[in-house]
Amino acid sequence: MDILIEHIGNSRGITFSKALLNKYNFKDKVEVILEKGYIVLKPITEPREGWEKAFKKMNENGDDKSLMTDVFEDESFNTLFKLS
Repeated sequence: MDILIEHIGNSRGITFSKALLNKYNFKDKVEVILEKGYIVLKPITEPREGWEKAFKKMNENGDDKSLMTDVFEDESFNTLFKLS
């Protein structure tokens, strides 16, 4: 794929099609990686993007139950800590 380098004000830049931006999930910013003679553009995503929606769906489905029993169920604080 060939893309022209265009004049944008006093700078130069490239323009990507909407389809290309959507396919690679490019939003407002990208990470630029310079690697062995190549320029790699990587989309920047929020690490917790979509978590709120996923947790809400888990709750609606009843999938948000704890998978572990209480950690201290069989423990005695008297043996763990010296009490005076």
